[in-house]
Amino acid sequence: MLKHNANNERIKRQYFIFLKEAKRQDDSSIDGVAKALNRFENHTKFKDFKAFHFEQAIAFKKHLANQENKLTGKKLSKSTLNSTLRSLKVFFEWLSMQSGYKSWLNFTEMEYFNLSEKETRVATAKRQKPVPTIEQIKHVIEVMPYSTDIEQRNRALIAFTLLTGARDSAIASMKLKHVDLIANSVFQDAREVKTKFSKTFTTYFFPVGDDIQKIVVDWISYLREELLYSNDDPLFPKTNVINGENRVFKASGFKKEHWSTASSIRDIFKDAFETAGLPYFNPHSFRNTLVVLSQTICQSPEEVKAWSQNLGHDAVMTTYYNYGEVQQSRQSEIIKQLGKPRSSTNHNVIELAKALAVEMAHQNNP
Repeated sequence: MLKHNANNERIKRQYFIFLKEAKRQDDSSIDGVAKALNRFENHTKFKDFKAFHFEQAIAFKKHLANQENKLTGKKLSKSTLNSTLRSLKVFFEWLSMQSGYKSWLNFTEMEYFNLSEKETRVATAKRQKPVPTIEQIKHVIEVMPYSTDIEQRNRALIAFTLLTGARDSAIASMKLKHVDLIANSVFQDAREVKTKFSKTFTTYFFPVGDDIQKIVVDWISYLREELLYSNDDPLFPKTNVINGENRVFKASGFKKEHWSTASSIRDIFKDAFETAGLPYFNPHSFRNTLVVLSQTICQSPEEVKAWSQNLGHDAVMTTYYNYGEVQQSRQSEIIKQLGKPRSSTNHNVIELAKALAVEMAHQNNP
């Protein structure tokens, strides 16, 4: 039984280069496309892509709808179905324009990869994500031990994520020189820091409490004064593992190296939340926490824009559409308050609403 098709492999390699160099997609996005193509090829028993027919798309949709998630044992979500099929549709549309494939493929047949309108609405619907509160995060930090250097690093890591809202991949690649304790800021320089879309911007410490900032300041002082770290050394160095007694590996201080991925950061978060008796919240969820905080702090268009820029967003609507869901408990409070008489309307609220309306109109009519 075939486990690959040489012709398919060659054209897939060209497509991945196209995605990376022309479409500027990152490796994780390309991996997702590769996974979708592999699923399709397994289903067709690795037939040459030139033999594509719309009946293959229909059969694959039915096959995919009956597959189970290996971790949960449940049927694949509509979101997974939609993203997989969309990746295949875009690939075959691209393929139909390539030399050697044009005469074999019918562009309109790619439409058979579409889900029904109902399934697409289910797949693309925005759903409220659980967001940790400031109080929950501070509780986690308070119960974390910090007697060893590794424990200090882990506690400072969670405090830094709340203080800056930086993504875990960026934090893993940051150097000491990127943090300015005089300006209370972090320079996310895309030449060295793995920022989203390789964007360079400055983040100023969010107002989440002097106690949180002090943990970060103390950690940086420890690195510089006790461990004699220099500007180009990692802000959060990876753990040094040695061969201990009975040939058992154990942690022993740090290596002056960056984590190669953010998986170790997520492991630290998971352990910290579980130890505190709370459900796990990943590092990215802290960005949602900061947006929720902005809803109670920001009172003018200028303040909202500054908060949005601090998260690395060019547009305010990016911040509030992707991160700014009103939590259901707060939604209930707001609706109840709207039924009570109010003596006057806050001028800043009106101005803020106008500013958001203008930005929405600009995005709809660029």
